[in-house]
Amino acid sequence: MGLFTLVPNYTLGTWLGVILPSAFVAYWVVWIVYARTLHPLSAIPGPFWASISRAWYVKQILSGDMEKTQRRLHSQHGPLVRIAPNEVACADISAIKMLYRAQNPLRKSDFYSVWGNPGISKHPDYFSVLDENVHSTRRRIVNQVYSLSSVLKSEKFIDGCSKLFCERLGEYVDAAKVFDLGEWSQWYAFDVIGELFYADQFGFMKNSEDHDSWIKSLDTLMPPLCVTAVSASYVRPLILCSAITIPAARHALKAIDHIVKAAKHCVSDRAKRFEVSKDPGVPQRQDLLQQFFDIMREKGEKLDFGIHEIELEAYVALFAGSDTTAIALRATFYYLMKHPAVMREAQSELDAAAAKGELSNPVQFAEANKLPLLCATIKEAMRLHPSVQLTMPRHAPRGGLQIAGTYIPEGYRVGLNAAVIHYDKGVFGEDADQFRPQRWLEENATNMDKHMLHFGAGTRTCIGKNISLAELHKLVPTVLLNFDIKMAHEEPWTTNNLWFSKQGKLNIVATRRT
Repeated sequence: MGLFTLVPNYTLGTWLGVILPSAFVAYWVVWIVYARTLHPLSAIPGPFWASISRAWYVKQILSGDMEKTQRRLHSQHGPLVRIAPNEVACADISAIKMLYRAQNPLRKSDFYSVWGNPGISKHPDYFSVLDENVHSTRRRIVNQVYSLSSVLKSEKFIDGCSKLFCERLGEYVDAAKVFDLGEWSQWYAFDVIGELFYADQFGFMKNSEDHDSWIKSLDTLMPPLCVTAVSASYVRPLILCSAITIPAARHALKAIDHIVKAAKHCVSDRAKRFEVSKDPGVPQRQDLLQQFFDIMREKGEKLDFGIHEIELEAYVALFAGSDTTAIALRATFYYLMKHPAVMREAQSELDAAAAKGELSNPVQFAEANKLPLLCATIKEAMRLHPSVQLTMPRHAPRGGLQIAGTYIPEGYRVGLNAAVIHYDKGVFGEDADQFRPQRWLEENATNMDKHMLHFGAGTRTCIGKNISLAELHKLVPTVLLNFDIKMAHEEPWTTNNLWFSKQGKLNIVATRRT
């Protein structure tokens, strides 16, 4: 008896109208019962739809306010919330060292793999690579280049960007025009990346425009990329293919390809100059890109660090280096404008330092670092509005994890969200949801610092954090020293959380300080 003789000879209409729909319904009934009662994470509270499908997570991403949803859910359910069938969000501060370890780190989930670009180097970038051994080996090669002392070797190039930013702001003041601080913050951050990695500013601020539509392209790509990252692996190809059918997304992909080509062209151009600069009589430009070439020259063959690896460093700086800094700049200026008394105190601190001859213009990093209230203000802004505001998921290791009194089995995902942890009242005080920089000048500051996740934690701390800190501690005081700024309207800013929580509606008016 053949196999097909066992299958009733139903009509196509019966298959399509009865059998397949019935099978579909039966599958979901069985899955829902399992997910809600027998699944290893079934005892962890959370939204019903999150427990049975990642579609709930996707919906939150498209809404752009996942951080608010998570804070509400943790307030309702406690330290553990199930945000997907196989993923848990944690708000227990004691889990920071457990999940983001300095030794034997937990493996990242495949959320991160979406963000990589495998077409540049045979080695992955430090953000998207999942293998911890590969990450530590490759990152060790360039760690020194991203150190604060190394970044500050290029401080004069950052000064050039700060001067131009203030010149442009001054032009708006003289013309009595509204200044889009949100837009200009990202233009500034991009031009700093240009100075550090590409030997010159790109021209965002010089030409007062989105250079080659790079920002527009990145903004267009973020929704499909983030939705893909939080979706189940088996639907990812469908999402990406669907995104390609959208004209704006196709244009963005072409623009990203242009960014890749720009990175390669710049590295190629510097390579030619690098050959010339081997002549002792030819001065070298000591920026970050030059330091990568130094690594390649001195031990590139031994470390397998060549021209394509330098291209990858330059590309990643473009793709991710501007958003994080721009978000922090916007947050710092925004909270100061919303709290004018704090801004006046910060300006008084700056004025006093300037009167003693302890402040340059533009302000130098070492000078800014000696101003307690300024540093506290920047840190407080990053606490209330960290640049990344989704959970940073890790896989529970062999043997599982015991977190907040609950066992998370091996292989299941669990992560913390900085935008939740930073609001913990047990660490940051009963007024944790308020902007109060003075908290960082009190005795609990060291303990609070241990629970800050604005640059990640453990072995995966943001490799470019010192670039961001340098920009923040230079541009913010330079602007406050030279200008009084205030919002041009009474409306609050808008935010859109697509991994990076980007702000809008930051139009300001300014006046020169005398």
